[in-house]
Amino acid sequence: MVPLSETASKFGISLSSLSFYGDQAAKLRLPPPSFKPDKQKNLIVVTSITPTPLGEGKTVTTLGLAQALNLLGKKACASIRQPSMAPVFGVKGGGGGGGRAKILPYEDFNLHFTGDNHAVESAHNLCAAFLDNSLMRKNPPGIKIITWKRAIDIADRSLREIRGAHGKTGFEITAASEIMAILSLSRSFEDLRRRISRIVIGEDRRGRPVTPEHIRAAGAMTALLATSLRPNLTQTCENTPVLAHTGPFANIAHGNSSVLADLIALKYFDYVVTESGFGADCGLEKFMHIKCRISGLRPAAAVLVVTVRALKLHAGTITVEPGHPLPKELFSENIAMLEKGLPHLKKQIENVTIYGLPCVVAVNRFPSDTDRELELIEKKAFEFGAREACVSDIYEKGGRGGKELARKVAGLCSERRKIRFLYDPGLPLEEKIRIVALKIYGAGDVSFMNGTREQLKKIERWGYSRFPVCMAKTQFSLSHDPKWKGVPSDYTLPVTGMRIAAGAGFAVPFCGKINTLPGLPLHPLGEHIDLDKTGKIRGLK
Repeated sequence: MVPLSETASKFGISLSSLSFYGDQAAKLRLPPPSFKPDKQKNLIVVTSITPTPLGEGKTVTTLGLAQALNLLGKKACASIRQPSMAPVFGVKGGGGGGGRAKILPYEDFNLHFTGDNHAVESAHNLCAAFLDNSLMRKNPPGIKIITWKRAIDIADRSLREIRGAHGKTGFEITAASEIMAILSLSRSFEDLRRRISRIVIGEDRRGRPVTPEHIRAAGAMTALLATSLRPNLTQTCENTPVLAHTGPFANIAHGNSSVLADLIALKYFDYVVTESGFGADCGLEKFMHIKCRISGLRPAAAVLVVTVRALKLHAGTITVEPGHPLPKELFSENIAMLEKGLPHLKKQIENVTIYGLPCVVAVNRFPSDTDRELELIEKKAFEFGAREACVSDIYEKGGRGGKELARKVAGLCSERRKIRFLYDPGLPLEEKIRIVALKIYGAGDVSFMNGTREQLKKIERWGYSRFPVCMAKTQFSLSHDPKWKGVPSDYTLPVTGMRIAAGAGFAVPFCGKINTLPGLPLHPLGEHIDLDKTGKIRGLK
């Protein structure tokens, strides 16, 4: 490692635009609200097939691809989300990459970092406290229904439902907080304040939305987020700059790093590699319809991360439980099983190219993969519509192991294409839900349950009909059922509930059983984390 100041100076980032947090993290100054990136620069989005519970290496690929582009003489950085402590201590572990493509110091990055997640949690809970206080103090806004919960960044299933002073309430994970989404999508302090003020936290006696502005909490909430709106700068183990900012999950939020991080990155760098959470059916769909539409950003190319083990899982013959080791059958050559899982690759390539994006399939190599398996995936990727495909050795070799991938991606970036969206903002919310379900998930129909049609009508009556939809569903299947692997088809997608995120600017349909506060597995990864006698954190995976 070298001091971050050296890396920043090398890539032309003025030290006067940085506020340092030690030697290895800094906050970047915000650009003016009118700032627009150079359209000749290249935003590359990394997504994946539907993953195993341990993930398939999107962050490794994102960081490593930026490293490889710099080795080729390009000026590149990565733009990723900040980790939530729920997976760090739970099933998946840290969110800063791995092997020779990770952020260092790894422990600092995954635990607290610059405190942004805590600021989101504090602003969220301040609103809840003001709301309760308003109810106790004769309820000036006339609140009848409360929809605002509390937030915590630890996976604690016992807090999903609790009894509060004013009835049943509960907690959700900080990454699911609408404030996290707002922080991710805001362009300026004014934009942040405006979005905070229009969050819907309940309804009054006349059925009208109640907001933080009504209970006079919006200003204080925004003040708590002032520093956190500034993106964070850090670096990889090869001294490639990384902008890490905000951390919404892709299964219950929109799953992408901040608009500001990408805009600032495109000011300094010719190539910016960003990452969308989970599979192309989750994070990439929301990247296109939410982040790109709100920001005006347009990607030049997409990288689809694939692993042999995940495709074997999509054969549907093996059951994998989150929190348990992956079965050994996934780590021995089995061409027949791999072939049964390949239709899933075809569908996810379609889920990339449907937007007009050129797709590069990056096969993230694991030690147990055989040449026959890797060659089959590359061959089929081209047949299924990918423009390029190659094996990635980034985990083992860092940027050197991603040079071929970087050359292919850079080549496609020079071909400018018009991006397509799947739906027009003017369509009814119900129709937007149906389009995503049928075109991206492969559903045959949509069922609106538990009064969700009435909820949709109310949301549209409040004036939010032009919002995009942010589908909340499992990350472990193209469908709503995590047990359905491969390419489920002709099923009915159940929409079991609706939420309006008026500040963030999207409507949230809940599909199937969705928890907004995860629990810990039988043996959490946090069991291995400790502090040694020198004060160094050990065991963070």
